[in-house]
Amino acid sequence: MPRISAATIGEHRAQTRDRILQAVSRLSRTQGIDAISMTDVASEAGITRTVLYNYFPDKAALLLAFTERVTSYFIDSYERELPAGASPADRLRAFVRLQLEGLLAHPHPGAADLGAALGPDAYQQLAEHVAPMQRVLAGILESGAASGDFRVVDVAATARMVLAVIGAERVPLISGSVTVEAAAALVSEFVLRALGSPAQPGSPADLASSAELGAAVEQ
Repeated sequence: MPRISAATIGEHRAQTRDRILQAVSRLSRTQGIDAISMTDVASEAGITRTVLYNYFPDKAALLLAFTERVTSYFIDSYERELPAGASPADRLRAFVRLQLEGLLAHPHPGAADLGAALGPDAYQQLAEHVAPMQRVLAGILESGAASGDFRVVDVAATARMVLAVIGAERVPLISGSVTVEAAAALVSEFVLRALGSPAQPGSPADLASSAELGAAVEQ
């Protein structure tokens, strides 16, 4: 096992924890989170299983930490990439695209399968970890409703529906039958029309849809 150079024990532990979560990220791209074992993670991170269990007592704890890391990355990316003063529609398009990029970068089972694998208690904790991401979406919907760009009867229910539409592209994305660009254009167009705010002619969504949606079976 390669040695880790760190000035303090705390830094050493932080570095090791980071290596473990990076290992989960790499494995999720090749075999999916549901198929990853603790042995796989330890091997990929270059540590023993004993060391791994010192950081994460079980797979549920490991997946919760990984989910929190991915959620934080999403929030940072959204805030970094979104230009100041963007319209609610553009904010929604950015949200959809980043969500789809995350689904492709970190493949994982659907909510029902993940809930069965983790158990009800861990799944509830998982839902709490992704709450910040859901709040971002709720904020987009609220701002669109306030400006008159969106028609939203129930923000929380609408947010769940939008996430469900995004999640419907999980399998096509992972299988390679659709690109992120095509999926983002399709989902954004569908959601914006449902909210009463169709994409303007010539917008990135329309350009992508005309160029790619007809060929959405290609990667």
